[in-house]
Amino acid sequence: MADSSLHKKPTRNRGFYVRMRFLNHHNNVNYSKHGGRASQQSIEKSFCYRYYKWLLWISLALYFLSSFLITHKPTPSALSLSTTTILPRLKASRALFESTNSTSIGKFRGLKVYIYELPSKYNTDWLQDGRCSNHLFASEVAIHRALLTSEVRTFDPWEADFFFVPVYVSCNFSTVNGFPAIGHARSLIASAIEVISSELPFWNRSLGSDHIFVASHDYGACFHAMEDRAKADGIPEFLKKSIILQTFGVNYDHPCQDVERIVIPPYISPKSVRKTLDKSPINGRRDIFAFFRGKMEVHPKNVSGRFYGKRVRTVMWRKYGNDRKFYLKRHRFAGYQSEIVRSTFCLCPLGWAPWSPRLVESVALGCVPVIIADGIRLPFPGAVPWADISLTVAENDVAELGPILEHVASTNLTAIQRKLWDPSVRRALLFNDPVVDGDATWQVLEALSRKLDRSQKKWRVSSE
Repeated sequence: MADSSLHKKPTRNRGFYVRMRFLNHHNNVNYSKHGGRASQQSIEKSFCYRYYKWLLWISLALYFLSSFLITHKPTPSALSLSTTTILPRLKASRALFESTNSTSIGKFRGLKVYIYELPSKYNTDWLQDGRCSNHLFASEVAIHRALLTSEVRTFDPWEADFFFVPVYVSCNFSTVNGFPAIGHARSLIASAIEVISSELPFWNRSLGSDHIFVASHDYGACFHAMEDRAKADGIPEFLKKSIILQTFGVNYDHPCQDVERIVIPPYISPKSVRKTLDKSPINGRRDIFAFFRGKMEVHPKNVSGRFYGKRVRTVMWRKYGNDRKFYLKRHRFAGYQSEIVRSTFCLCPLGWAPWSPRLVESVALGCVPVIIADGIRLPFPGAVPWADISLTVAENDVAELGPILEHVASTNLTAIQRKLWDPSVRRALLFNDPVVDGDATWQVLEALSRKLDRSQKKWRVSSE
């Protein structure tokens, strides 16, 4: 059908063709009767008619064109206005074209991050202690390393949307107990800000509103491990306009989250997780019903008026320490990930702060996390369906853990595990180097791309 329609001539053209043939036939007849003289005159007349007809059309077209140009001649001021308004649009269009051809536009809306190159005393010098890049606060190191090779990194600060300030504040380990001491954090960050504001104009331009810091310890940007002191000290004035990536987050008003923030997971080594899963697959045998290993006080100790974990762990120990279904251990064990991968439920009670590295370890190793921390804000809810893969038990209900877990085990445990064991869920909570699509650093970048209204570059392009 398509071929026949292509060869079918319109009626009008066919009529023209017939008339032309009739005219030619008539001319041929006249030529034969009058020796060709009448036919020659007819042809010459037809040619002159067509010549003057086209000449008339061309003249009319030139007349109307010249009239339009005369009546619409731009003034000098209008010309200058068009120059100043069109050129920036051309630049913006070019920038948009270049961005859409980059691999990041679909993921992070063209996000660009500049990383300050600070003196080594602010970061890499701390790596001499191997614990610095592997302990639960090491996301400050992991994010820095991942960004260095990320596709969003720019070496031109003028095209950056955000500025990452790599200061490691959690690697000053106490010689007394081996725990990270962060008393120096405020002065170290203040010193770094003095360096970057004296060398480049971007901090002063925005007063730090497009600058990113990591605060991966107990109460985040308050830089103290004890809540009452953290609240009293508050967030340093020089950081109140910046973006803070912090593990601390709650669903109620708290002075330590009174800042633009992104809640991130604590650091767990992806290498250790892979090593554990290589030995014990995530869908393997789980012969431990409920698991917890960590500090549990038989009698809550009053340390300057502070009770560790709000006595929750003490209640756990007293109530279920002798219950055969509960595998509770108070002492450290280097290979305790092998216990998590054998467990069905992993208890994640609060410590000094609401969050715990057990949240990440449980999810990564396929053990259903049982969150006991009232009002906790969990990381990356858009990527991790916490309500579907975990249980939340109120702090006051910890004594009822037994019947709660039994009920879940007999009803919807299989559905929970099916969603929990999705590899994308595990990936979203682990920091990789380099960045892996969907991993924890990727989630940070995705969250930053939703904060582009803070970018000074955006306002600069808009004003142009």
